Amino acid sequence: MQQLRITYAAGVVPGKWIDRFAQRYPQIELSARRHDAGPILEELSAGRADVVFVRYAPGQSPKDETRHVIPLYQELEVVCAAREHDVEYYDESIPAAEVEKFALLDLADYPPERGGVEMALEVVASGAFVARMPMSLARLHARKDVIHRVIEDGQPTQIGISWPVDAANLEIVEEFIGVVRGRSATSSRQASVRQKQQHQARTERKAGRKPAAGGNPSPGRHPKPRKRR
Repeated sequence: MQQLRITYAAGVVPGKWIDRFAQRYPQIELSARRHDAGPILEELSAGRADVVFVRYAPGQSPKDETRHVIPLYQELEVVCAAREHDVEYYDESIPAAEVEKFALLDLADYPPERGGVEMALEVVASGAFVARMPMSLARLHARKDVIHRVIEDGQPTQIGISWPVDAANLEIVEEFIGVVRGRSATSSRQASVRQKQQHQARTERKAGRKPAAGGNPSPGRHPKPRKRR
């Protein structure tokens, strides 16, 4: 059975695309898992994933000669703080200059082996520090004793989709990319639709007919002359 293995960065929610693909191509075996530890692009190079949803800084695409990357959307940056912290006094957003006044916890000091974002928010909940992170991560690890506010003029992060240039199942991958980009099942940009059109064109050429496209008259028929008024 053909398969497609999807890996996504924590905070990314690819469920709608996965469900849509599964409905459109039920014959393809799908697997999806969240990636919490280590560089996610290594999942591609190691052959453990066919497609990954990757997070990176805007303008710093990880695209290179071995992999494609298409940017999808940007995430807002938020600051997380304990309840009753000064941050909570701001309704929805807080100026970046105000955030700089607080003791800031560095997420880089909390890799997965040290508890990752969950442990960082445990420290934040104590009230000793605040932490900056993408909104999606703050929501993923939400706690009742921690609040977050959007940082005005914050540093957004980019979410993109990446796959190997030499993917063994490139046609399947391209079908999934099409779903993610919102193409319909009958879009001529979908790999399967292109194949059908090319096959039909070859068949018609072998039969001595011109491919029926571009509004040309059907073989053996001629347009009727217009009547003069």
